[in-house]
Amino acid sequence: MEQAAVELLRAAHELSDTVGRLHFGAPVAHVYNPLVYAAEPHRRYIERFSGAPRRVVFVGMNPGPFGMMQTGIPFGEVAAVRDWMGIEAAVASPVGAHPRRPIEGFACRRSEVSGRRLWGWAARRFGTAQTFFEECFVLNYCPLVFLEASGRNFTPDKLPRAELAPLQAACDLHLRQAIAALSPRWAIGIGAYARERIAAALAGGTLAGPRIEQVLHPSPASPAANRGWEEAVERKLSELGVFD
Repeated sequence: MEQAAVELLRAAHELSDTVGRLHFGAPVAHVYNPLVYAAEPHRRYIERFSGAPRRVVFVGMNPGPFGMMQTGIPFGEVAAVRDWMGIEAAVASPVGAHPRRPIEGFACRRSEVSGRRLWGWAARRFGTAQTFFEECFVLNYCPLVFLEASGRNFTPDKLPRAELAPLQAACDLHLRQAIAALSPRWAIGIGAYARERIAAALAGGTLAGPRIEQVLHPSPASPAANRGWEEAVERKLSELGVFD
């Protein structure tokens, strides 16, 4: 196993332990941590695909309900993870799961649109998963899923300051550790929140870090993404010269 993978797995364990001790109030009614119940596919993802140096580390916000929440892999749309990455493993069900948001793991038939767009772009641009991951890696800033009593997703940026501050402290530390392990030239936020957190986490570092940029988030809630996410991302990466 590459040293980067060893360091990433250690950092993920530390992050999981730390955020597992945090408490969140209403409107958050359920908190899922896929680093715990989907630990095996997450481990395989890191062991198989991480290494240093990487040209780009892409960073998302937190797991989606039919992506990492099910598979333990960032933007982990089931078909992309199973058929393109070649990863499939047992996933447990978290204690106290919301009845409207069950964990079905790789049996989940719903498609995570954001993940389908991201990994579909990667497959079309790079061909194989191995080729993509030789240059890139994908992380989520926060590993937790927050659900309201209704089952509606609640994003971490909406948490009250008292709950958000310790969560961001843990996630910032993890991000610094991941960036140090992967040594990328670029750290690119998938969406504005991720870019803001990359900048905050890496601010004041003593060593030269990666260049921080942002691409459009592939969420179906974004009209801009729905008008042509892949084209927008290709245009942005070309303007920046990321793969030149």
